[in-house]
Formats: sequence, C-alpha cells, structure tokens
Amino acid sequence: MAAICALGLMSGTSMDGIDLAMLRTDGEAIVERGPSLVVPYDAAFRRRLAEGLETAKAIRKREERPAELAQLERDITGRHADAIDLLLRNGAREWGKPQIVGFHGQTVLHRPAQALTVQLGDGKWLAQCTGLPVVYDMRANDMVHGGQGAPLVPAYHMALARSLPAEELVKFPIVFVNIGGISNITFVPETGDPVAFDTGPGNTLIDQWVSSRGGIPYDAGGAIASEGGVVRDIVDLYLDNPFFDLSGPKSLDRNDFTLDNAAGLELADGARTLAAVSAEAILRSTEHLPSSPRLWIVCGGGRKNPHIVGDLRAGAEKLGADVIVAEDAGLNGDSTEAEACSRSPGITCHAAAASMPLRRVRPTFWKVERPPELVCTPISSRVSAWNSAASNCQAPARRFRPSSNWRLVIAFSAVLKPAPPSGRYDSSPSVGDS
Repeated sequence: MAAICALGLMSGTSMDGIDLAMLRTDGEAIVERGPSLVVPYDAAFRRRLAEGLETAKAIRKREERPAELAQLERDITGRHADAIDLLLRNGAREWGKPQIVGFHGQTVLHRPAQALTVQLGDGKWLAQCTGLPVVYDMRANDMVHGGQGAPLVPAYHMALARSLPAEELVKFPIVFVNIGGISNITFVPETGDPVAFDTGPGNTLIDQWVSSRGGIPYDAGGAIASEGGVVRDIVDLYLDNPFFDLSGPKSLDRNDFTLDNAAGLELADGARTLAAVSAEAILRSTEHLPSSPRLWIVCGGGRKNPHIVGDLRAGAEKLGADVIVAEDAGLNGDSTEAEACSRSPGITCHAAAASMPLRRVRPTFWKVERPPELVCTPISSRVSAWNSAASNCQAPARRFRPSSNWRLVIAFSAVLKPAPPSGRYDSSPSVGDS
C-alpha cells in the first residue's frame, strides 16, 4: 500500500518534555524516518505535572478531571500544538506534510489491574487547531479490549529490528530497551511475535531523588552518581519487589516504586544505587523471556546515564550478549517512542497490527472526512485565549488546509480499537466542537 506521512507526539513518564517525530510508513514497514524534535518542559511546568500525579490518584473513572487537572490537560494540549507548529516551521514541512497525528498525551495514572489508565490531552481540540486527524487515547482503548495499555511500541521495535544493518541482524534475538521514567523491553526473535512488558523503574526514581535531595531535575550524564557508590542492600531491597517475579504482560504506574527504600542515603550514593536498580531490573527481565538475548539496544533518556548502561552492559556480558545504544545502530534514541506514535496512525490507516502478541479482534471501521479549513494561530501567541475559550481558535490567523482529497477509511485493530462508550476518539476535526 502507498506510504503516508505521519507525525507522532510523545510525552513520557520522565515528564521532561515533548518528543516529536515524523515517519513515512505503509503501516507495516518503515519506509523512511523523518525529522524529529524535542521540546523540553520548563521547571515550573514539570512541577505542575508532578502535582497532577498526586491529584490523579483520586481518579476512579478515566473521564474524571478533578481539581486542576482539567486546566492542566488544556495546557498540555496547547503545548503539543505549539510543538507541532515549531517542528513544521523548522523545516519539517519540506520533508512532507503530516496526513495524520498520533497523540499520546501525558500519563498521570496507570492502574492495569483496574483497567484504568489516564493520559491528559484533548485530541479533539488538537485536531481542531491543526486541521489534521488525530488518533489518541491509544492506551485506554488497548485496556478496554483486555490489554495492559503498555508498552505500545513492540510492533515498531520489530520493524526497527528488521531494518538494522546486516552485522547487527545476525544477533537475534534482539531486545530493545526503552529507559524512560519506567523502563520497558521488546524481545524480538528471528521469527515469530515479539514479547514486551515493563521491567521496572527507569529514570523516575533517580529524577525524584536528585530533585528532592539536590534541587535539580535530573542527574545529567550521571555526574552525581559518579561521586557515589552502590549500596548493595538497597538494590536487593528494591529487587525483592514481587513485580519482578511476574511474567508478562505487565506494566507499571510511575508511583508504583518510591524512594522509601533509599531513605537515609547520601545524595551521590543514592543516585548511583538507583541507577544500579534500573539496570538490574532490566536484566531481571531475562527470567521471563523465551530465550537469552544476544543484542540489547538501549533507547530513551536513560541511555545517557553511563552508570545504567555500564551496569546493563556488564550484566549482559555475563549472559553472552552485547549492549549498544540506539545511535550505534543508526537509530535516534530520543525519538523512538515518538516514531512509534507516528507508526500507530499508519497502522490505523492500513489496518495492520499495532501490538504484540496480537489479540485477534475483528477490526471496526470509521470514515474520516476531509476536515474543513481551520483558522488557527501558534499556541504561544494566545495561551490566555485558549484558557478562557478552548474551542475558539481566532485571529491573528494562520491557515492549515488539509489535502483536498482527504478521505480515509480507518481500521482500528489491536491497540487501536473502537472507542469505549465515553468516546474520547474523534479523529475528524470540526470547528464548533470543544
């Protein structure tokens, strides 16, 4: 089938910013990886997100937005719209205009045992202000149909594995490791379906530790940890958590692991010890894989922490495996998840499978009509207007005109399935709705 140009938006559990990536895909193969961009959140907004996590603990139904969460969702959506505008203004439009957007949103609550996951982000509003169809609430709809809602990237990891240089391809099975706030893996065999699940805390405990003890948002380059040592008893205490004895599928909330076990450690020792926890939690995942990996490819912000990667490499070598970071394989370790969010709309448009192992569900179809011409301005110039009137995108005008032949039949299969009764999917933008 003909490839489409898709744009993916990802704001992960590290809560450090928005990753954007464009992709040409036919829904199965990666035809071409395109421009990408990282738009960091400022410190004040990161604090608002952290407060939002606490507020979200009171949510019992996915649609609930208690206290300040409704305003936070509006601001998150506005920042994503602004990020799209920035990417396109920085030359991405010359590579190709996005035909569809995959919008992840910001996870504030994830309780798979209760089939409850909440990502803040208004896809309908984002569609109104870009003139582009938007696929969103992917995790929630995976849960509605019996999934864990995480991870959502295994099908994309499998496609990446098939595209690696020949010298890497001989090292199947391959494991892709994404170290964000929470770490997850995708085990890709030479033949057959991948296996994927969350492995444990990634950067989140380290970030919380250096923020609460040192007043900085994260341990850049592992500089703080380099001054400390691993406290073995604390590592063992974390790894004694029953989560590590569970086989997949399994997934975690950002708050499932806390700093309680590390209380009393000195700043540097805590940072180094928590880096060891992250690495050893990933290595523990081999207990639940069909066979031992031969190659680990590390993506996400955690690949920039030399202590996590070093500990992972040392442990993998004992198992006869190599560890490389994404860039060593010709990939972009910052944009992998955003690229996966790009591929999800491509999967949607071409009725291919999105998650692994596949749940054999008959697809349901929607038509996406060509959206009307919309009049919008970059979000940064009218944040206050958005806050007071979410549905009004008014002058000074910037016009987004979708392709005149826009008409798609969208098949939601595997991760992307029919919306639940509350219906937070609306891929067809319309100017009067909010």
